Amino acid sequence: MNQIAPDILDRLRAVVGDKGVIADPAEMRPYLTEWRDLWHGVSPLILRPASTEEVAEIVRLCAETGTKLVPQGGNTSLCGGSVPFEGGDEIVLSLSRMHAVREIDLENDTITVEAGCILQDVQQAAEEAGRLFPMRIAAEGSCQIGGNLSTNAGGTAVLRYGNMRDLVLGLEVVLPDGRIWHGLRGLRKDNTGYDLKQLFIGAEGTLGIVTAAVLKLYPRPAAVETAFMAVPDVAAAVAMLGTAKALSGNQVTTFELVPRLGLDMVLRHVADTHDPLEGRHDWYVLMELSAGRDTGALKETMEAILVEGYEQGRVLDATMAASEAQSQALWKLRESMSEAQKYEGGSIKHDVSVPVSRMAAFIAEASEYVVDLIPGTRIVAFGHIGDGNVHFNPSQPPEMDKQAFLDRWDEVGHRVYEKVRKFGGSISAEHGLGRLKRDEIVQYKDPVEMELMRRIKRSLDPQNIMNPGKVLNPEG
Repeated sequence: MNQIAPDILDRLRAVVGDKGVIADPAEMRPYLTEWRDLWHGVSPLILRPASTEEVAEIVRLCAETGTKLVPQGGNTSLCGGSVPFEGGDEIVLSLSRMHAVREIDLENDTITVEAGCILQDVQQAAEEAGRLFPMRIAAEGSCQIGGNLSTNAGGTAVLRYGNMRDLVLGLEVVLPDGRIWHGLRGLRKDNTGYDLKQLFIGAEGTLGIVTAAVLKLYPRPAAVETAFMAVPDVAAAVAMLGTAKALSGNQVTTFELVPRLGLDMVLRHVADTHDPLEGRHDWYVLMELSAGRDTGALKETMEAILVEGYEQGRVLDATMAASEAQSQALWKLRESMSEAQKYEGGSIKHDVSVPVSRMAAFIAEASEYVVDLIPGTRIVAFGHIGDGNVHFNPSQPPEMDKQAFLDRWDEVGHRVYEKVRKFGGSISAEHGLGRLKRDEIVQYKDPVEMELMRRIKRSLDPQNIMNPGKVLNPEG
């Protein structure tokens, strides 16, 4: 195991003081363990700076000494991008103490926050100011804005508002040499050259450390309508998306696919959940509309969408939430899908995207391909198909040993990714590459793209000290 010299560790400790250092093994463990427990890293200490200046001083010291850094937000990554490797020669830099809301500009509809702000707290600050910050993901109570930016997080409202790339106007970033890029501009138009902020969004901390961001705010919706509908197949679900867009304009906020298999898992294992429809159907859609005025027109629009779906044979049954509690109950069914899968044994996760028009064919062919490989595999395909993102998660056959199934992760993944490539998709829709897909991406991304990414990395981080070994393999 490689060791960082004691004098370097002492200098790093001095930057943040006693309050900014975690060195006790028990207290360090949450920072070193990946959320799904796939990786357990090693580090001599955790640094928790309280300001951008402290972050910059840490990075300058690491650049001077060639010390490797792993920036970390809420550590909710699903691809191993936020924990160190096992060599013990990386410092974990947690942004959790940097959680200030620096400014809310209501006339500009922006909020400026530090990277350690928990997403839910940003949502709450916006709400208290009479605005909406629309990012919604399952980990919003623990994930941090810096991590959301570094992985270009998506979530359930991308269809209406876009992902993090679309929600950011400006960034403050500490570069790998310790300089600070002061890019906290709240401009929606700035045509003065390269859009540098986009380099750091989705880079998973490999090009610099995001310390603050200017985020877009939106009017709070005064009317929200939620419906849960049964559809005959995925093709019908995609067709209903077109119907909903045509009849509502820009009011479709969420369009989530739910398979019967996944719903059954939720009903079996998650408390206080109930089947919202009387009959059993193979596929469902959770759809939400929102509008700025509560005039009753939105309810009429939702009803018109469902009626047209019935008439076209694309909706078999449906229910509309009559209250906030009923809406939350419907959402719980969708949001509990991953949790429920854990109780059913091993599952192999794929966060992929394809063009919406090819979603039905992809799910059908990929499902057949995987079941042919491991007969009895239960395909749980769910998620944000309104923006082309599906969580394609095969669950083990009930009679199969869990570890035996998980040992075939790469084999199953290869089959899924082959179908993703066939349909012009991406092997990572919103979780990033991290460590999990770092080597896999080389097989599916254009060689010119890979070379451009490596050039950018070498240009900004020639010493390879920023989250090394994530996103890009340093060996090529």
